[in-house]
Amino acid sequence: MESPIKWSKKELLAYILLYVANADLEESKKEREYILNKIDEQTFNTVHREFEADNDYQCIQKILKGIETHDYFRDDYRDLFADIKLMMFADGEEHIIEASIFNYLKKIIKV
Repeated sequence: MESPIKWSKKELLAYILLYVANADLEESKKEREYILNKIDEQTFNTVHREFEADNDYQCIQKILKGIETHDYFRDDYRDLFADIKLMMFADGEEHIIEASIFNYLKKIIKV
């Protein structure tokens, strides 16, 4: 996959949602289905391979670079964080780690 500078909005959203879904080190079937409701399967598979190869530091750097480079969410941070919030509850449970990631993303993205 190309660098975050060249990612599409769908790719960036998929990467962010995967980051949140895997915050508790377990990607549930319902979380996967939620992402696939937002992103086509081909994009999901491509982004998932990229995500699996990255460590936590690389994930955060890629998310920041993607948002900074494209300013995708300047006018729609609310939609982004609504998607993240729904991802957190996709498996029917609220995990403390996912909530922490949500708050952390809000801080680093500077909403």
